[in-house]
Amino acid sequence: MFLNTLKPAPGSKKQKVRVGRGMGSGKGKTCGTGHKGQKSRGRSKVGIGFEGGQMPFHRRIPKSGFTSWQEKYSFEVRLSTLEGLPIDRISLETLKQVDLIPDYTKFVKVIATGVINRSITVANDIKVTKGAKAAIEAAGGKIEE
Repeated sequence: MFLNTLKPAPGSKKQKVRVGRGMGSGKGKTCGTGHKGQKSRGRSKVGIGFEGGQMPFHRRIPKSGFTSWQEKYSFEVRLSTLEGLPIDRISLETLKQVDLIPDYTKFVKVIATGVINRSITVANDIKVTKGAKAAIEAAGGKIEE
């Protein structure tokens, strides 16, 4: 193989269309832009979403929705998950150490899903629902305030 013998693959190089070169070319006279109208004149471009002066759709419809920044950093932990942990005092740091929640977590809430039969202590940096609090206290555990 020599550098002077290299050629592009067949079909990979296309010739550009030469517009305005007679009716036989297929792109003569109006050069493929059609007759009259804004898009046929000069180099005019119509912006995305432009509707000819009418209020565009993306501005007609109301703004909706809201995403809280806290949602990204919040996680829920089930009672049944806490049952299987080998630790007795549950805090934000201990949950991160056992890889139950990601390191960037700021808010954790214990929810009453599943059953807990052993005594645990939940630190005050973790929120607890009413049902989960009742289940933990019924099992002999406590929630730090």
